[in-house]
Amino acid sequence: MSHKPTVLAVDDTPENLHVLMDLLKVDYAIIAAKDGEKALKLAHSKEPDIILLDVMMPGMDGYEVIKRLKSEERTKDIPVVFVTSLSEAGDETRGLALGAIDYITKPFNPDIVKARVRNHLELREAVRMREDVERIMRHDLKSPLTSVISLPQLILMSGDFDDHIKSMLGRIEDAGYTVLSMINMSTALFKMERGTYSFVPESFDLAAVVRKVFLGYEDTAQMRGQELVLEIEGSTAVPGQEFMFFGEELLCYSMLGNLVGNAVDASPKGGTIRVRLQQTDDSVRISVHNPGMVPEDIKNRFFAKYATSGKDRGTGLGTYSAKLIAQAHKGDIFMDSVDNEVSVSVVIPR
Repeated sequence: MSHKPTVLAVDDTPENLHVLMDLLKVDYAIIAAKDGEKALKLAHSKEPDIILLDVMMPGMDGYEVIKRLKSEERTKDIPVVFVTSLSEAGDETRGLALGAIDYITKPFNPDIVKARVRNHLELREAVRMREDVERIMRHDLKSPLTSVISLPQLILMSGDFDDHIKSMLGRIEDAGYTVLSMINMSTALFKMERGTYSFVPESFDLAAVVRKVFLGYEDTAQMRGQELVLEIEGSTAVPGQEFMFFGEELLCYSMLGNLVGNAVDASPKGGTIRVRLQQTDDSVRISVHNPGMVPEDIKNRFFAKYATSGKDRGTGLGTYSAKLIAQAHKGDIFMDSVDNEVSVSVVIPR
């Protein structure tokens, strides 16, 4: 027997519950509650796939129920569709702000009820499948990457090689770490979008991260006659100079990789791309500067998802992911384009 998705219907009017149960019982397993307290208990014990929640109920109303659902780890991801006879836009806005994904109005239109429930359950299943596929990909890709990362060091230990060979092996190892970070980041960014990412900061050398990012773009920059420059507190950094930072190293590596990569792509031949690291008593500023101008068609949506212009291979996700990473660090990100120079700055409170 195939498993039917579970729908929790919550309404203080028995007639409304009977109507919903009659509409949905063929395709779904229906459980019902006549008040907010019972709804919360069923949500915790049964973990339904979707909740149809009446707004106006005596005692605990629908707004309070959804607040409590979204505050609990076990129930916060259950999609909630409000059921209401209210038509004012303000009521819908309030519900959506609390986390409801949709509204169904009374009296019920059978086709609309069935379509809304079906569509939201299919969407939730698609999200689950995406997460499962990403977990499988991360697991299966990490095995061959272990060889890519470890073999260069084993080769170096097996003989005496000139500096050119050592450099090439080092780049293979760095490329392996880059791909590994991309695999790890795929799920992290998805969780940031949903507001479920667990931020775990540590102290690390941000200047070393910038140098590693530069290494990944070194060949492209050289072919274009471009220079990659790191500046710390207003002066060109000397080799080995540190800039300690409290955050997540992998996130910062990904953020800087995207911003520097965009700067290299957008800069003319012979241009200089500068990464500047500065700190004050209350904040840290990470900024990437490059010659050029931002195209007019993306100025107002520079950090929007899929915003791109003039790049056949561009996904439009680089600056968007940089924004998510800045926000994960409780900071913000800004773009300026004046006097033929573009600067993207991330400001993070200390």
